[in-house]
Formats: sequence, C-alpha cells, structure tokens
Amino acid sequence: MSDIMAGGVAGVSVDLILFPLDTIKTRLQSPQGFNKAGGFRGIYAGVPSAAVGSFPNAAAFFITYEYVKWFLHTDSSSYLTPMKHMLAASAGEVVACLIRVPSEVVKQRAQVSASTRTFQIFSNILYEEGIQGLYRGYKSTVLREIPFSLVQFPLWESLKALWSWRQDHVVDSWQSAVCGAFAGGFAAAVTTPLDVAKTRIMLAKAGSSTANGNVLSALHGVWQSQGLAGLFAGVFPRMAAISLGGFIFLGAYDHTHRLLLEVGRKSP
Repeated sequence: MSDIMAGGVAGVSVDLILFPLDTIKTRLQSPQGFNKAGGFRGIYAGVPSAAVGSFPNAAAFFITYEYVKWFLHTDSSSYLTPMKHMLAASAGEVVACLIRVPSEVVKQRAQVSASTRTFQIFSNILYEEGIQGLYRGYKSTVLREIPFSLVQFPLWESLKALWSWRQDHVVDSWQSAVCGAFAGGFAAAVTTPLDVAKTRIMLAKAGSSTANGNVLSALHGVWQSQGLAGLFAGVFPRMAAISLGGFIFLGAYDHTHRLLLEVGRKSP
C-alpha cells in the first residue's frame, strides 16, 4: 500500500507542476512546428488527461518496481544490484505504459490542438480508431521508457548509495531528490530521439505511414527532413522537466514511502 500511495503522490505532483514544460516540448517536436502547434498559448491544454492518468500510472510503476526488486533480492553489495534495478525498472515501465499510453495520446493531441476540449479528443479517437487508437505508440513509448529507466534508476540508486557511503548514513529525502534530478536529466538527454519518434507516431494522422508505429521509420523521416536538430527537438525543456521531475518525483516518493512505513509501524 505504501508503494501505491508514494508512487501515486509523486506522479501527480510532477505531472501537474511541470505540465507547461511538457507542452512546450511536445509542440517543439510536432511535425507542424512550434508556432502552428500553439506556441506559448493554452499551455495547460490536455492537463485533464494527465491528471486522470498520473496517479494510477505512477502507482503501477512503483508497485512493479518494488515487487521485482524484492523478487530478485540480492545482497546490497552484490555486483548484480544494478542489473536488479534495471530489470525492475524495465518491468515497471512495461506495466505502467498500459495506463500511460492512452493518457499520453489524448494529452499530446490536446497540447497541439489547444482549442479542442480534452474529452472531445478522447471521443474522436475512440470513434475514428477504436481502442487501438488509444494505444497507438505503445511500442514506441516502451522503447523510449525502458532505455530511459535503464539509465535513470541504476544511476539514481548508485548515486544514493555513494552519498550514503560518503556520509555514513542513509540519504535524506532532499539528497535522494538531488540524485534523482541528475539521473533524470542525463537519461532525458540521451533518450530524446526516441521521445521525438514517440511524439510523431502519436500525433500522426490515422492511416499514415508514421501512424503504424514503426520507430525506425519515424526516426528516419525526422532525420531526412530535419537532421540531428530534429532528432533532438525539445531536448532542453525535456531535460529541464525531467530533472525537476526527478527531483520532485523521486524525492516525494522516498519521503512519502518513509512516512507511510513509519505510520504503519506506529499503528497497532
């Protein structure tokens, strides 16, 4: 229960606080360009979709992450510990994406169509493409999230372990948050091309070649039309959002998790 609440609280905190940066990133990556996608107007377009999906998405990730870490229990000094964190994070992303992708599809289309209501976009997707329309980009999202987590979570855990060793006691919540910010920013930078591909697939018109979900094809199209700059479109708002997000998300998760465990120990 503590994993559900801690993960959910952390996820909602991040998604709502940093939503404007996410909108800017999506519009920079959209095929029609930043200004035509809305520029700085309607910066909270799509926020209802993020708000609805945020808690269950984050909770699903952390339930799976903590369960797999427990299932693969190794000695804390073992050289297999980073592998355990990588497998746990990958499993968490596969499960969380079942919730995240429908929310993300609706949110991103709302972000580049600020004048259209979120529920109308949701209804249009169901009418035109059915349930599979809500899961368009599932593979590309998983292909983005797994490499991201393979970098972020082992780095976060390693930085916490190093800091704990240097000061001879377990890191505080704010220190965990600093480690999360660094790990998240670095992971965000190196996985930006995969994020661009995911955005293009989710925003593509139904029936187009990009809409079929082929990540390599989407990356090739961006490379041909915009080169390296296109592949790293939105990298700075993405890094800023995820660094701040890592600080809030992982810090809030650690703090809430400890608080709930403490309350659990005190209750009869």
